[in-house]
Amino acid sequence: MRYAALPLHLARRFAHYTREEGLKNTLRRSLTWWRNTGLGRRGSIAPEVTGGVTDLTGFFRSDSSSFWTESASRTAFSIPTPPIRRQRPKIAMIGDLNLPQCRKYRVEQLAEVFAAADADYVFSHYEDLPRCMDILQDATHLLLYRLRSHPHVTRHLYEAHRLKLPILYDIDDPLFSVPAYATYGNMDVLPPELKAHFIDEAPHYAEVMNMADVVSVSTPVLRDHASEFTSRPVFLRRNFADRSTLEAQPRPDGPHGEGFRLCFASGSQGHEVDFAVIEKDVTEFLARKPDRKLVILGHFDTRRLPAEIRNQVETHAFTDYAGYLAHLSGCDAAIMPLADDLFNRCKSGVRVIDAASVGVPSLVGTVSDMQALVQDGRNGRVIDSAGDWGAALEDLASDRPLVREMGREARSGLETRWSARVEEPVIDPEMIRWIAA
Repeated sequence: MRYAALPLHLARRFAHYTREEGLKNTLRRSLTWWRNTGLGRRGSIAPEVTGGVTDLTGFFRSDSSSFWTESASRTAFSIPTPPIRRQRPKIAMIGDLNLPQCRKYRVEQLAEVFAAADADYVFSHYEDLPRCMDILQDATHLLLYRLRSHPHVTRHLYEAHRLKLPILYDIDDPLFSVPAYATYGNMDVLPPELKAHFIDEAPHYAEVMNMADVVSVSTPVLRDHASEFTSRPVFLRRNFADRSTLEAQPRPDGPHGEGFRLCFASGSQGHEVDFAVIEKDVTEFLARKPDRKLVILGHFDTRRLPAEIRNQVETHAFTDYAGYLAHLSGCDAAIMPLADDLFNRCKSGVRVIDAASVGVPSLVGTVSDMQALVQDGRNGRVIDSAGDWGAALEDLASDRPLVREMGREARSGLETRWSARVEEPVIDPEMIRWIAA
């Protein structure tokens, strides 16, 4: 439905609900819509519900079905040809926007990529049914992000097929993979029923992924693994440093204090398993000088740390992105070990991007795609399975000018290689060509 048709549509809906629910309830709905639009919220195909997820999905379901029924009765349900391509494509993204890091790296920053590709872009939470219906009406493509099978998703797919929109499915973790969850070490510190839940959910993600025409993922290993679950083309679209990340600045005087400060960031539960990979090396490093600190950001059970280093551990609770970067900028280096399992091999380099944005070099292993962002000895360290994390830490602690130079190189690399672009290493050009076709 085009917005030009909304006044007539509103009149029909007002008459319809007056008949169905009476004048009093219809006026209440109209007042709610008027208040929402007065607050600057965008109009909707169900104008009583705008601006966010609400508890009126039952009403909207009725309203959208009424729209479909009315279209069918007027022989206007079927679209004979795909949308007329304007000068610019328009991608409507519908996804799960609940995780802040995922929303930033897989949803919001896409606006910069699509702008560089001369395309328009708009997004919505999949439960915001009115907005989802609205943004599909003048879209040329539908992009689904991180969605499992669900009645709301079925409705979005139904409307997209009615409008003859090509569909792309994006995902940044192997949520579709039973093998990835069955062997994921981080699950071992969580309740067994949670692991069973994720395994049970995997086929539901695979189902929606296979309803799309093409798929995009965040790392090369995830691309290869996704190809085992779908026959659709799978494109690589790595996470990158967007404008909000590049607005962060390193501390001009470096970290405060004389001691060497190591950062370990944990954005979700279970990363104690990853830290255990280098726990012995870090413990020995801290024990050599009492002014050395381990700074833990986010989720971590410090009771799992050796008792002898707990007085050298500084913890900060999970916070917003600006707060996280502020704590990170107060450290000399960031350590990013990962246990070697399939789930971790699929992980991206977002932690390296975050650290580099504030001029902090990263020490990474070879398990994930983090190593793609680090040039060993230049803007950080890449330590393989036979490497010595302890020796690498001592080398940096004994050469603070080198640490600062690595941090500057890390930041420069974001700006010159890992910012928004429509080419490798950020995005497979084939994905851009698919959208433009």
